[in-house]
Amino acid sequence: MATTNAFARTYIQLDSITKATVSLHAEGISNDELASVAGRLAQVVKIKGDTVTLQVFAGTEGIPTNAEVKFFGEAPSLEVSEELSGRFFDAYGNPIDGGPRVQGEKRFIGGPSVNPYKRQQPSQLIPTGIAGIDLNNTLVTGQKIPFFADPDQPYNQVMAQVALRADVDKIILGGMGLSNDDYLYFKQAFEAAGALNKIISFVNTTEQPPVERLLIPDMVLTAAEYFAVDKHEKVLVLLTDMTLYADALCIVSNRMDQIPSKDSMPGSLYSDLAKIYEKAVQLPDGGSITIVAVTTLNDGDITHAIPDNTGYITEGQLFLRMDTDTGKVIIDPFRSLSRLKQLVQGKKTREDHSAVMNTSVRLYADAANAKTKLENGFDLSDYDKRCLEYAKEYSVKLLAIDVNLTIDEMLDTAWGLFRKYFSKTETGIKESLTAKYWKD
Repeated sequence: MATTNAFARTYIQLDSITKATVSLHAEGISNDELASVAGRLAQVVKIKGDTVTLQVFAGTEGIPTNAEVKFFGEAPSLEVSEELSGRFFDAYGNPIDGGPRVQGEKRFIGGPSVNPYKRQQPSQLIPTGIAGIDLNNTLVTGQKIPFFADPDQPYNQVMAQVALRADVDKIILGGMGLSNDDYLYFKQAFEAAGALNKIISFVNTTEQPPVERLLIPDMVLTAAEYFAVDKHEKVLVLLTDMTLYADALCIVSNRMDQIPSKDSMPGSLYSDLAKIYEKAVQLPDGGSITIVAVTTLNDGDITHAIPDNTGYITEGQLFLRMDTDTGKVIIDPFRSLSRLKQLVQGKKTREDHSAVMNTSVRLYADAANAKTKLENGFDLSDYDKRCLEYAKEYSVKLLAIDVNLTIDEMLDTAWGLFRKYFSKTETGIKESLTAKYWKD
């Protein structure tokens, strides 16, 4: 049974109810259309003939079969304008900071990626002040790259540091499953730094329905495309935590009785993640969207479906771990990788960048070998002992996430460590560079 008016189509008979969805017979309904079911916000997730299935964001408990279903006639949207800057919103784009609603142009979320014809090869550097990124795994505009981290590591603090240090025009944070403490941490960190004017945040907390997390990336990227495509600005998108996003996908999939794939994830996981990450782009007019996302790991397992699929889509990864020798959280130089760093190293940075990076990591690897020898009871050479001392100082001064330096300062710091522990010959750096940068 249906009634219609100029704005909505209303039904009052459900055919089936699951833990997360309701189904009914309806006509003229479109994919992703928003609706209300017994006053609860819902979205169309499946249409088969005239049978429409809606995902109810707050769950279906207590909804009767004669509940009123009102279709809104359009998919989720966001009002975009400069008024977004400095604001905090929920998964539906409603303000949660006490400020007024944004007035702007309505944009439907979840649209297609930028036409490949309009894309350019990334060529601009994004400095973050964190040497584990800038020195070893340099970020490039238009890149997509995740942080892999265990749940007990301070990845949200790292994301906040990246937001406050990155040399970009706009930073758009998508928080999925944030604790209230993490939400307040981001809010206070941005306010204290006086950086709110260039930061926009969309937040879903642990107290809100998990399925609402599915809207956050699309809201974030709709805002990002407005500033990158329309305003020609350099935009950095920060998403945390993509594992909780995937868990929300899993909840919906299971409640719709879909057959799970690897690690109980939905079979659509790859395409669901790809439609987000592929929004990263460098545009010819200078606008860009760069995506840095957190993927939390289960006991460090990178073979799980979520990090495994992520690794196929993205252009490297940044791996956080605790360095037991120094007690510092570092960006692991062995397990981290930026596949686009060569596009800017030595081109947008100093000529010695690649040589210093390679030498730093090689000597750190020699220290790891020396540590293995020590643990197995072998005698250490003088070179081994120097490598171990170098590794500790390298971790503290360059790999630790709490270091904040310019890239030139990072390079000079590395040269200082080379001089302190090794000879020019042991570094293996070509003479033309040592003559210029090896300052006795």
